[in-house]
Amino acid sequence: MGTLSSVPPPHPPTPKAKVALSTASVYPETTATAFEIAARLGYDGVEVMVWTDPVSQDIDALRRLSDDHQVPILAIHAPCLLITQRVWSTDPWTKLQRAQSAAEKLGASTVVVHPPFRWQRAYSRDFVSGIWRMADETDVRFAVENMYPWRYRDREMLAYAPEWDVTKDDYRHFTVDLSHTATARTDATAMIDRMGDRLAHIHLADGNGSAKDEHLVPGRGTQPCAELLRGLATSSFDGHIVIEVNTRRAMSSAEREADLAEALAFTRLHLSAADTRAPRR
Repeated sequence: MGTLSSVPPPHPPTPKAKVALSTASVYPETTATAFEIAARLGYDGVEVMVWTDPVSQDIDALRRLSDDHQVPILAIHAPCLLITQRVWSTDPWTKLQRAQSAAEKLGASTVVVHPPFRWQRAYSRDFVSGIWRMADETDVRFAVENMYPWRYRDREMLAYAPEWDVTKDDYRHFTVDLSHTATARTDATAMIDRMGDRLAHIHLADGNGSAKDEHLVPGRGTQPCAELLRGLATSSFDGHIVIEVNTRRAMSSAEREADLAEALAFTRLHLSAADTRAPRR
């Protein structure tokens, strides 16, 4: 009598997403330090936050860092912050044009951009159509990032236009930031569902709903970081996952690096997970 052979369950698909380190995650250390840490810890690449560090603004310097450490640059974060209002011009469209040029020259697939501040009236009025126009001129993805209302005590100010909730407007590609969903006190899962297949980029961090944008190491707050990553394991998502956390309170470089190693381990653990429960009959 022959033995019955069992068919092994299919292997879960290998996730396509690469895990990158935002250079902002090492602040107050430098852009160069971010490349060193990314290489040492085994990140797949970096996202360059263009800000006041001169190296972050210098394409040749960034190319040398990428080559020296064998760490590719996967994304460019355009200088959209309050502290970068004069970086790469004071004109917001010039900033985006330079971010696109940097991405093309450095081989990055994505430019991350925030919606305008409400007081940037002309820019905000043309922002949606302008982003579409720029996206039509390049293979680089312009992934517009969700933001949040500014809060002080019991008062709330809508600082971004057209909307901090970018899913209310029509963009080709989105970035979801899970620290921002925490600060906005919005349902991250519902926002990701609204983004659908236009979700092209992820800023992975955590938060507890504070009025301050916390950018905690994933797993230390209330956001569905693990659930999002596990969902990606069986999805067609082909963007990048970027660790963008706040390590300013680290007491030493070693403590900062330990936080970034923990964030990478958390991400890879849940990204490689798949639902192994038996199918319903």
